[in-house]
Amino acid sequence: MPRGEIDEAWIEEAVRRYRHIETLQAEFDQAVATVEVTVRSPDGLVEVVVTAGGRITDVRFLGPLHQRNPRDVAGSVQAAVTAAADAAQWAREKLHNETFAAYRPLAGA
Repeated sequence: MPRGEIDEAWIEEAVRRYRHIETLQAEFDQAVATVEVTVRSPDGLVEVVVTAGGRITDVRFLGPLHQRNPRDVAGSVQAAVTAAADAAQWAREKLHNETFAAYRPLAGA
């Protein structure tokens, strides 16, 4: 192709690929908002449900609280919330890898 000429086939392919990536991004965003992960505190007292986006959608106490020390209950909640944040990050990474598996990063990125 002579210098200064526009390669329309290349442009069309670039636009097609860009639109495909936009579609994948929308699917990824939807999955991040809807996929949920459930985790428990190490002592099994607290269960937290979190989306891949990090939004906590439910917190459950799986045992009686009336005879527990408030500090112990707070520690169980904190442990479960920390685990939920880690689980959300894991789920996001897994979804991203699955969604964009066909696209490798650019060299040097």
